[in-house]
Amino acid sequence: MSGHSVGRGTQASNMRLKIEFTSFYGAVPLLIAALFPPNWMFPALFFFTAIGIVLLHRTPGFSWAELRYGWRNWRWVELTGFTLAMAAICSVLVVTTRPDAAFFLLLNRPEFLAAIWLGYPLVSALPQELLFRTLFYRRYHAILPDGVALPLLNAGLFAFAHLMYWSWVVTVMTFAGGLLFSWAYRKRGSFFYAVLLHAVAGNIIFAAGLGVFFYSGNVQRPF
Repeated sequence: MSGHSVGRGTQASNMRLKIEFTSFYGAVPLLIAALFPPNWMFPALFFFTAIGIVLLHRTPGFSWAELRYGWRNWRWVELTGFTLAMAAICSVLVVTTRPDAAFFLLLNRPEFLAAIWLGYPLVSALPQELLFRTLFYRRYHAILPDGVALPLLNAGLFAFAHLMYWSWVVTVMTFAGGLLFSWAYRKRGSFFYAVLLHAVAGNIIFAAGLGVFFYSGNVQRPF
């Protein structure tokens, strides 16, 4: 096979990846946010997740065993510091933005909060990290930018995927979280650490009362 043929094949493959990437991380979240009624959002997200898992499974060279790599590459002192900082930030944010919701589940429905703490890591944090870290970096590496633009793009798309909540609080928190989870996945080489940080962050968000911003029943579109 000539070099020109290989080059054309690579270009065609990259173009398909760009179309797929733009559709999956751009068009689909936009459609969900703009067109889907609030009670359809979670079924749509589960369908979105299922598509992502299929794409990941079909990614050339990918093995599910990779998810175990580097699972010990984290430190207790780091996790403790993050937990304390997250608790402080969320406490200030909820008291500032929604004082009526501050620590509501923790004080009034601790059994419901416990159920969230048990379910969130598996139902939400794990699949989101599969889509926005493993799928993002493994399947689309050939078309992604280099340098600092890469984690910024990842965090930006992670925040954009939460556009359906139409909340600046959600946007800021998911963008910051995206940067941190991307760092854990790429720099520490640990999918487990990314999921762990995501799970801790999510559970603190609900304990503090910021879950009101992540509840589809509270969604108010600006149009």
